[in-house]
Amino acid sequence: MRGLDVPELAEDFTADPVELFFDLAFVFAFSQLVAHLIHHPTWTGAAEAWLLFAMLWMAWSTFTWSANAVSGNARSVRIIFLIATAATLPAAGGVTTAYEGGGAVFAISVSIILSMALAIQLWAFETGTAERVSAIRYARPNLVAMVLWIGGGFATDEARLVLWLLGLGSILYGTIRARRGTWIIRIGHFAERHGLILIVALGEVVVAIGIGIIESLTESGSLSSAVIVALIAAGLFAGLLWWAYFDRLQPGLEWRGEQLDGQQRGWFAVDVYTYLHALIVSGVIISAAALEEILLHPTDPIPLAFRVMLAGGLLMFLLGTVACVGRAFRVVIPERIVASVVVVALVAIGGSWSGVALLAVLDGVLFAVLITEHVRVERSRSQNAPVGTEPAAEPS
Repeated sequence: MRGLDVPELAEDFTADPVELFFDLAFVFAFSQLVAHLIHHPTWTGAAEAWLLFAMLWMAWSTFTWSANAVSGNARSVRIIFLIATAATLPAAGGVTTAYEGGGAVFAISVSIILSMALAIQLWAFETGTAERVSAIRYARPNLVAMVLWIGGGFATDEARLVLWLLGLGSILYGTIRARRGTWIIRIGHFAERHGLILIVALGEVVVAIGIGIIESLTESGSLSSAVIVALIAAGLFAGLLWWAYFDRLQPGLEWRGEQLDGQQRGWFAVDVYTYLHALIVSGVIISAAALEEILLHPTDPIPLAFRVMLAGGLLMFLLGTVACVGRAFRVVIPERIVASVVVVALVAIGGSWSGVALLAVLDGVLFAVLITEHVRVERSRSQNAPVGTEPAAEPS
């Protein structure tokens, strides 16, 4: 592991194929989180699922920070990624049993992933450099977290939850403490990696659509008109979420990060990508669980628990994007704030609506919001652009 290649600070790069391969294991993990939510549609079940997601997220995020510092196409780095990918599979498989006897497998696997990410950071930088000092300072609370997580894996019930929460708190403390350190931040790579993991989460919506098709074909050998409408509405829902993030938000955040230097860029990466993207990605996963229920019973009223999941997941996504733009540009997206209020109102009054009807109305709300937002921003850019120049690429 000696002699890891650390590219020049100003050099950015795209994600290496091994990073994409690593993400494939999280497809399985996210699908298991959806399964946990479907089988435990309660506040307790949702809290349990989010805790497991947070543990997985911090392991994935730490790997992203590590791969951001070193060259991903180095063979030594690729080997570590492959080991971590292998460790992710039992972690993903242990999601649905983490609270029912499988906690040790989940906790040990996640700890292995996290330790591999920390190893890259510690081996990449030479002794005495500011980056290595920062990596050591960040590794210490992570080591405490791994001990607590593994201990919690062998504990039961309340003790397990307490230990896992303490471990998560130790890592979050490490991220706050690390803000004062010196890090290599390649914003283009950060933007790409977080966009890719969001696509993995959106893939759970596609899986929900596929399950609806399979169930309908298994029961009747054909697709009823209600199922077809529900599939179209679910597809539109996924596409609108994609558009809400990738059309303007992702390039805007990347542009803003590139304008910052030194510690300011590090703070930006922690706040926008490590923290706020956890809200965005988990919101999509929660929504996917509700969509699966809708697609399996499109003409029935949605049970309250799944209506709350649909609204809650959508709120997390919308408000997460609002918070990202607020952190980056110190502005508020009024359309998405209004949409959040409308979503809550629709869920409150739509208890007797069929699943497909509620989903179609939500699609209409999202579409109207994105069109209104687009018109406002384009008008603002045109009015503010100097004569003879193109409007700036960043959001207004």
